[in-house]
Amino acid sequence: MTHLAPEVVGTSGPAHGRTGTADPGPVPSSSTARRPWTSRRRVVALAEAVVSLTAALGYMLMSRHISVNPIVRLGQVSGLATLQLYAAVIGLPLLALLLYTAHRGAARRHQLVKRLVCAALAGLASGVVAGGVVVALRGTPHPLGGQEGDPGVLIDMANSFLHHEGMSGIYPPAFPALMALWAKIRYNGRGETGFALHDLQIFFTAVAGPMAYLAWRILLKPFWALLIAVPAAVLFLDPIRPYSHIVMIVLLPLLGYWLREMGRAGRLTTRHLLLRGTTLGLIFGALFLWYSGWYIWAAPGAVVAAVFFFPWRQGAGAAKKAGLYLGVTLLSAGVVGAPLLYQMVRLGAENPDRYAFLAVYADPTYVLGWVSDRSATLTYQTWPVAGEMAGQSGFALLLLFGVGLGLGLGLRNVMVRTAAAVLAGAWLARFWFAGHMAHDKAIQLYPRTTWIIMYCLMILAVLGMMAVVNRGSGWIERTLRPSGSGSASGAGRARVIPPRVVRQLAAGMVCVVALFATMGASWSVNRYMPSSDVDSTGIDAYRAHVIKKRDGSCPQFSPRENCWDIEKNDWKPGPIQDFIWCAGIVADDWPSICGMEAPKRVRSRADNERDAEAEKQARKEAAEAGKKAPKK
Repeated sequence: MTHLAPEVVGTSGPAHGRTGTADPGPVPSSSTARRPWTSRRRVVALAEAVVSLTAALGYMLMSRHISVNPIVRLGQVSGLATLQLYAAVIGLPLLALLLYTAHRGAARRHQLVKRLVCAALAGLASGVVAGGVVVALRGTPHPLGGQEGDPGVLIDMANSFLHHEGMSGIYPPAFPALMALWAKIRYNGRGETGFALHDLQIFFTAVAGPMAYLAWRILLKPFWALLIAVPAAVLFLDPIRPYSHIVMIVLLPLLGYWLREMGRAGRLTTRHLLLRGTTLGLIFGALFLWYSGWYIWAAPGAVVAAVFFFPWRQGAGAAKKAGLYLGVTLLSAGVVGAPLLYQMVRLGAENPDRYAFLAVYADPTYVLGWVSDRSATLTYQTWPVAGEMAGQSGFALLLLFGVGLGLGLGLRNVMVRTAAAVLAGAWLARFWFAGHMAHDKAIQLYPRTTWIIMYCLMILAVLGMMAVVNRGSGWIERTLRPSGSGSASGAGRARVIPPRVVRQLAAGMVCVVALFATMGASWSVNRYMPSSDVDSTGIDAYRAHVIKKRDGSCPQFSPRENCWDIEKNDWKPGPIQDFIWCAGIVADDWPSICGMEAPKRVRSRADNERDAEAEKQARKEAAEAGKKAPKK
């Protein structure tokens, strides 16, 4: 569809701007001279994609050889350590090669190495998370979550697709349909859609990093694309539903690219606009079917940004071209997304979201952290933890400072304006739905705006750093250069800051991003290691180990002798309640938090204390029985 952003950007064309940082070198004078493959943009772009995907999927396959008991904590620790060992064995030679070419190699060779190393690191970042899921699910064919919660609903939806029952309400149908297709191909049909979910959870977790990196490479150079893609993939990735956050991560750079092309419509040919508009529209439509939630939060800002990017002042010709580009994009996206759009129009009002959890009870202005509905001992009074400055932490202040740099110094950047518009739109939508929550008795998923708001803040902060580097290097060159030391055009003059120093500094920063990626990925993986605590994220992997296999036996490391049977249900819409369901709240606290008496099926504090005491007594009796057992 598009070229990736080149490593060296020239200054002659109006579409590029003055962002170049190195001289691309002399061009061969003979038109018949053979160009090396490393100078062909499409070939190198393809090489980046192949390297990134190979690193992610290859690492995930390597992790299948980690032989530990994932139910035992010591086994989990050994698994985490082995994952880091594998990452070091692969990553350290790559970083060594990058540092060597930065200090010893030619400029062109180093640029190629940097592109491929950054691509590989993006793949490794999510590959480690996928490898951790492989370790956590070792010995069981079932997915994270087992047959409970959202995974159970996805399994039922996939079963319905196998029965040709069509769409499952207003939920995006692409992923359940893919589950059904893979279950039919790989596992021979109904009843094994859970096995298909197991495979797809791992696969899409692995490719999240490459997809994020390649999407940002359309707009940014390798280092800056890596600096956004790796933290986003590690922080936002949810292996239970990896498909949903992939859409959010990829959607924003594609939206920025689409807006940039519309702003340049007057300088582009009609054929170019038709091709790009149709291609982008098909991609937007496919992503909408994959997971539509982010379109709701991004739509207000995207509409405002489109109005501002539309070339109103470039003449009637440019406006017509931009209108054609806009129309083609919307038409192709609408054709692909029509099935889900029809369902949302037909059934949207009948499907309110009334499920509340800790993020709903907490301060709605907190957007720099997330908790799921398994928040353990946290309450809205203890989470989020108050920071040092008016409740804001040091990280929050640093991030906001970076956002200020982006808005102040990089506002001409198309992605800065796109992220700022989406941020503002999601911010307003968040408080609109939260403000009407008590009256309308509906949550409408507003806590999920936390992710897209934080993502936009991260984008603005990174682009602010990029603006500081670009403007700062130019200011230093102009300030420190002696007068009359070169022509005004810059031809033939020596750089005050040697390009080799810039390459060496960039290589060092890539190493730092790589270290963050391994540490952050290990943090992400550790959350999903099996645990019997129903209030922890580890319960999702634990549930996968307590369901029977196809032959009726328990998984290899199951902690139970009698496992649950495989369920083969079709999806049916549940009853719509007329009150907000306050998850995680005991019956005694419903009146003060939810404003109503709890339904009878909600447990009281006394019930929890009674169960805790019974569990404590059972452990005590088991310990005493162990002491009385004869020693071997």
